[in-house]
Amino acid sequence: MKVTQAEIVISAVRPEQYPDDALPEIALAGRSNVGKSSLINRLINRKNLARTSSKPGKTQTINFYRINEQLHFADMPGYGFARVSKAVKAAWGRMVETYLTQRRQLVGVIQLIDLRHPPTRDDQEMYKWLKHHNIPVIVVATKADKISKGHWPKHRKQVKEGLSLLPEDSLILFSAQTGQGKEEVWSAIGDCVRKRKTV
Repeated sequence: MKVTQAEIVISAVRPEQYPDDALPEIALAGRSNVGKSSLINRLINRKNLARTSSKPGKTQTINFYRINEQLHFADMPGYGFARVSKAVKAAWGRMVETYLTQRRQLVGVIQLIDLRHPPTRDDQEMYKWLKHHNIPVIVVATKADKISKGHWPKHRKQVKEGLSLLPEDSLILFSAQTGQGKEEVWSAIGDCVRKRKTV
C-alpha cells in the first residue's frame, strides 16, 4: 500500500474512547521493545509518527492510527514487561482483552516476535489466546537485520516451533532498518481486510 496520509487519532483506555467510525482495524501485539512503533513507522514511511522508546513499558494505552482513511492500526501495550506492578499489568491485561474480544472493527492482529530469540512464554500464550478466540494472526519476526541471512532459516524454524505456528498463519521476517518484509506485511494486512469483507 502506498501511504499518503497517516495520523494518530486517539490514545484510549476504554471502549467509549475508541474511534467511532467503521474502518477495519489491525492490532499490534508483542513484548515491550520488540519494535511495534518501528514497524508502524516503516510501514507508513514516517520516522516518528509512532513514538519509539528505549524505555520498555512506555505504551500504557491503545494508540489508534488512521491510515489513508482506509484502516486503523491499534498499537497495544507491550506484554511481558517485569518492571511494572502487578496491578498495572492486570489493568493492561483487562484493557487489551476487552479490546480484542469486543471490537467489531478488528480484522486481525500482527503479533511481533524478536527473531533473534526463541518465543517467550508470553509470546506463546498470546498466540494460543488469539487462536482460541479465532482472531486472524500475522506473525512478524522483527530485527531480521540483526541476524545474517544465512541464519534466517534456523531462526524462522525456531519461531515456528516455539509458537506451534499453524499452517494458515503468516510468518514474515521483518526489519525496520532495511524495510525487509514491508510489502509482505502490507499484503497480509490486505488479506485480513478482504477476508472480513467477504464474511
